[in-house]
Amino acid sequence: MIVGVPREIKEGENRVAMTPAGVHALVRAGHQVLVEQSAGQASGLTDAEYETAGARIVPSSAEVLAEATLVVKVKEPQPSEFHLLRPDHILFTYLHLASSLEVTRALLTAGLTAVGYETIQLPDGRLPLLIPMSEVAGKRATQIGAWCLEAHQQGRGILLGGVPGVAPGEVVILGCGTVGTNAAKVAMGMGAQVTVLDVDHDRLRYLSDIMHGTLITVYADPYTIARACRYADLLIGAVLIPGERTPKLVTREMVQNMRPGSVIVDVSIDQGGCVATAHPTTNAQPIYLECGVVHYAVPNMPAAVPRTSTFALANATIPYILKLAALGVEQAAQQDPAIQAGINVQAGRIVHPGVAHAWAGTLT
Repeated sequence: MIVGVPREIKEGENRVAMTPAGVHALVRAGHQVLVEQSAGQASGLTDAEYETAGARIVPSSAEVLAEATLVVKVKEPQPSEFHLLRPDHILFTYLHLASSLEVTRALLTAGLTAVGYETIQLPDGRLPLLIPMSEVAGKRATQIGAWCLEAHQQGRGILLGGVPGVAPGEVVILGCGTVGTNAAKVAMGMGAQVTVLDVDHDRLRYLSDIMHGTLITVYADPYTIARACRYADLLIGAVLIPGERTPKLVTREMVQNMRPGSVIVDVSIDQGGCVATAHPTTNAQPIYLECGVVHYAVPNMPAAVPRTSTFALANATIPYILKLAALGVEQAAQQDPAIQAGINVQAGRIVHPGVAHAWAGTLT
C-alpha cells in the first residue's frame, strides 16, 4: 500500500504523523511511503532522515494525497484540504468529529473511511493512541496554568507552590483520567494544594493511594463542582467521554463565582470543552478574559512541544498503521476490535455511536 504523510497545516500544529523509524518499518514490510517536503521540520526531523529511512519526498500535500491510499496525519483535515479527499482514502488521524460539524460533513461528502486516533479503544477501555498526548497535555496544563496566574497574563499573581509563610495555590482538576492524573502530578510537584473531582470511585481511590494521601479527592456532582470553583486559583478541565461531545459541567454561573484573576485551562476543548465559557483558542492567541477569569483553551496543546509529542504519538500509532497498510481497513477491523471501534465515518455514513449522538437530528 502507498502510505502518505502530509505536512500539518492547522494553526500552531508543529507535530508530524510519522518518524523515520515508522517509515523504515513500513518500507521493510513492503509498502511505499510518501512524505511531504519539510513535514517533520518543526519536530526536528529532516527530509534527508526520511529519505534515508526509505521515504519518497514530494513537494506538496496535493501530490501526497493524489498517490496515497492510507493517509496518516496528526490533526483533522483543514478546509483547504477537503477537496483532496477521495472515497478510496483511509484517513488515520485525530478527528474529534463530535466537536466539528464542518469536518464531519466534509468527510461524509468525500465518502472515505476515517479512523480516529482518539476512538481506538482496547477491550479494557483504554485509549492507546490518546494516552500519550493526554500525558503531554496534562503536564502542560499545570505549567500553562502557572503561567496564566502571573500578573502579566491578568492572573491573580499567585505562585502555585507558595513560599514559606505564604500558602500555595489551589489547583482543582475536573476528571482523573490520564490528563487529570498527569496534571495532578505536576501540580503536586510544584507544591500546590490539589483537589481532583470525578464520578469514578475506584479511580479516586487509586489516585488517593498512589499520592499517599496528599491529594484531596472529591466525588463530582454539581454541588461539589460549584464549591470547588469558588476556591480554585487554577481549574483544569480534564473530562472525556470517548468519541462524544464533552458535557458542560462548569456552568457560566460557576465561572462568575470564581475569584477575579483565577485561571481555567480546558483541556477538553478538542471535544467541545467542559466549561460553558470556554471556546477554542490558538497557540498564537491562547488566552482571553471572561467573567474576570483567564481562559486557556488551545485544542492542540501537545503541538507546542512537537519533538516529544511526535515521537510519543508515532511510537503508539505505528503498530496500527502497519496493520491498516497490510490488511486494509475492512480486514484490519475484523481482526482487531480496537480498529473497529476507531472507525468514525465510512462510505458517507457515520458509524461511531458517539459521533452519531453528537449530530443526531443535524445530519440526515
